[in-house]
Amino acid sequence: MTTLAFPLVPRSNPRRVLADLLPGTVARDIALVVGVAALTALAAQLRIPVPGLPVPVTGQTFAVLLGAAAIGPVRGALAQALYLAVGLVGLPVFTGGAAGVEVLFGASGGYIVGFVVASIVVGALARRGLDRGVLGTVLAYAAGTATIYAIGVPWLAVTTGMAPGAALMAGAVVFLVGDAIKAVLAGVVLPGAWKLTER
Repeated sequence: MTTLAFPLVPRSNPRRVLADLLPGTVARDIALVVGVAALTALAAQLRIPVPGLPVPVTGQTFAVLLGAAAIGPVRGALAQALYLAVGLVGLPVFTGGAAGVEVLFGASGGYIVGFVVASIVVGALARRGLDRGVLGTVLAYAAGTATIYAIGVPWLAVTTGMAPGAALMAGAVVFLVGDAIKAVLAGVVLPGAWKLTER
């Protein structure tokens, strides 16, 4: 049956993400985008301040990357663009209930921008089937995390005046253990969800 959903599933690639198993309508796609944006906002409030560091540990990256793998690159990127937009207009969706343009131009702004790009990366890898197995999911998660850091760390260095090495340590290295735990968790959740759909 042909759907009216805007073409977020490449016609030339038969691989699907989890969200494609749902009935295809425009309403579905809108709900998925809004849902992942809302999940990111909620996860942003799960924060653990790290003494002496400008960027706290949050649940955002897990929500961003898991969401992108589940709904695909375009919907995932749109979800993060929506999250960024509602935060910029004043809704308290950023970490700690923050909002406004000053957050974007602050220490953590690059990470938020990185969410959009990382969603494209992880969603595209999921479209190629990497989310079907534990190792593939972990690798996709690692690629998404690296993308976020590639944007977030230089942004942190510029906005705070940190030296590049100090920014790398404060904005990436100290979070690697937590990121590894999140990657393993994603490696359990996504392949597990696929197995449930096969029953």
